[in-house]
Amino acid sequence: MSIESRATEGLSQGAIVRRKFLGHKGAMAGLIVLAVIAVFAYSAQGVGPIPGWWIHNHTSSGPVVNPGGAPTWSFANPFAFGEHPFGQDDIGRDNFARVMKGVQISLMVMAIIGLVALVLGTVIGALAGYYRGRLDAFLMRVTDGFIILPTIVVGSILGKLVSGPNFSLFGLSSATYMAPALAVVLGAILWTSLARLVRGEFLALREREFVDSARVAGAGDFRIIVKHMLPNTMGVIIVNTTLLMSQAIVLEAALSFLGFGIRAPQVSLGQLINEYQSAFASRPWLFWWAGLFIILIALCVNFIGDGLRDAFDPRMKTVPSLRKMNRAERRAGRGGTQQKTAAQSTTTATAPRPDTDARASGPDSGDTGDEPGSTGKGASH
Repeated sequence: MSIESRATEGLSQGAIVRRKFLGHKGAMAGLIVLAVIAVFAYSAQGVGPIPGWWIHNHTSSGPVVNPGGAPTWSFANPFAFGEHPFGQDDIGRDNFARVMKGVQISLMVMAIIGLVALVLGTVIGALAGYYRGRLDAFLMRVTDGFIILPTIVVGSILGKLVSGPNFSLFGLSSATYMAPALAVVLGAILWTSLARLVRGEFLALREREFVDSARVAGAGDFRIIVKHMLPNTMGVIIVNTTLLMSQAIVLEAALSFLGFGIRAPQVSLGQLINEYQSAFASRPWLFWWAGLFIILIALCVNFIGDGLRDAFDPRMKTVPSLRKMNRAERRAGRGGTQQKTAAQSTTTATAPRPDTDARASGPDSGDTGDEPGSTGKGASH
């Protein structure tokens, strides 16, 4: 038995996936960094009516503290953040508050895009793969139509439409629904790859024996899809959705940078780069921090997706390090020595000793002439 098989012996499929994911160093590092960024951003600027701990708001302005709005935090004294650690713009707005608010909006857009693409891709792929025939042909032709459309062009047109000043949704202002509406629009055009993967999985699963058994037992189509087939495709769905979310945040940043995404008064990381692109040479701190957080969030989500892919794929074999192999060999050697010692002790305990056999064969041998009473009687006769 291999070292990996010995490590996962007796564990369920969920426990094996969880152990593989938790053992993936890149995924764990990405998950921790992403959690820290999210907690830091939402706690600094608050959520809705709940205020944050940072003293400045992303819309408030004040006097410029340092010349040119330079940051009050530097690597020379990393523990002294000052009043404006990321600097200020030309009208005195705090860049740290604006970047944290932009991280909030970008994370929300990424989550909504992933959710919309997850629902659309799973439903369309499941229906096409299960029913096949004309429904499959129709849904796949619709999917092909979305695939051939350039995503950046369609996203720009729809983003410009939903974030325009003349567009109204349920009587709400554009600043209220701009980010969620853009996320829903982008999610509605990014579901195609997930739909094709789910369709392929359902085409293979519908021919399996457990699906035929459920159908013979009287289960309906909805129950077969939801209870029997969908759980067997969760690995593909989760991994593809996670990788799709990393593409989504880059696409949102690109659209906002081009001016077709989120615009003022809302703030996003791409919109900050667009607003401060002219200050790249003179005041680069206004440009760097937004770009740095885009790279960090995209890398973290990609690392998490790689870890989930390796955890759900049964063909991925984990190559143990030399230290783990030596530890397993020592453990196996101790186990073999203990088994050999136990076998020897068992053999020693069950084997008869020679002196005991000699004493047992003397008086109990059945020879009556050795008995004193028998010998006397024989002599008297």
